[in-house]
Amino acid sequence: MHKVLGDKRAVFLLLGPALLVYTLIMVVPIVWSMFYTVQDGNPIVGFTFVGFDNFAKFFQDPAAWDALLFTLKYALVLTVLQVGFGYLLSLMYVFWLRRGSSAIRTIVFFPVVLPTVAVALLFQRLFEAAPTTGPVNALLNAFGLDSIDWFGTPGAAFWIIILMDLWRSMGFYAVLLYAGLVDIPDDILESARLDGAAGWKLVRTIVLPLSLPVLLSSLIFSINGTLKVFDTVVALTNGGPGSATTPLTLYMFRTSFSYGDFGYGSTIALMLTVLCLLFTLFIFRSTRRDLTKD
Repeated sequence: MHKVLGDKRAVFLLLGPALLVYTLIMVVPIVWSMFYTVQDGNPIVGFTFVGFDNFAKFFQDPAAWDALLFTLKYALVLTVLQVGFGYLLSLMYVFWLRRGSSAIRTIVFFPVVLPTVAVALLFQRLFEAAPTTGPVNALLNAFGLDSIDWFGTPGAAFWIIILMDLWRSMGFYAVLLYAGLVDIPDDILESARLDGAAGWKLVRTIVLPLSLPVLLSSLIFSINGTLKVFDTVVALTNGGPGSATTPLTLYMFRTSFSYGDFGYGSTIALMLTVLCLLFTLFIFRSTRRDLTKD
């Protein structure tokens, strides 16, 4: 093995195909997209060099700012909820539901494997107001309350999207965080219990610091996934009512493929990429001290 790894030609032959595929699939599209950010037009009408006009247009575009604010609000709220609920579920699996945790993990994880469109149709039926009354509005009517147009009200539509994605994703984060919690040695937990740590004190002083790496990974997974939300919104509200639930990804898609402005669409994509990098760097830097402790 050492002879093979010491031979540069052998290393190149082993890594070359993978690097070539990665370059063609990942690097080339990124460079191509960055090239479009300084262009105006599309492949049909041709491209014109416009310098940084697309970036100036982005900062002066009210629709882009609305999409950016919705994306940030959605990403922050959903990240806190899905990682928070996932962490609570993982703690329950480890400390309170040991005997039945496998069955409960399977049930909670089940929504993760469901197709997004099927889940969206389910939630549309649940919260339907017209022409037929969905179960949620029927329940409100049973208590003497009026039906709510959940998908016609911006605030209500936002929370329906959050609820749907939380239901779909918290099982995944519960399993991910559970894998980190079961790696905590039992002797450390027993020593802490003998020293008087129990309940919240045990979680705060022992479990939370030792599970911080996997918690950090969950936060990075979550924030990057939620910043790039697309299919959930398209399937459930299609960005409505109006443009109240339009994220940057949907605005980018419409700009590029509905309006044929590849240059501005690529600029929106680049701004979203920068946003993901900034959040990832912020999470790494804010937890760096804790990760290097001990």
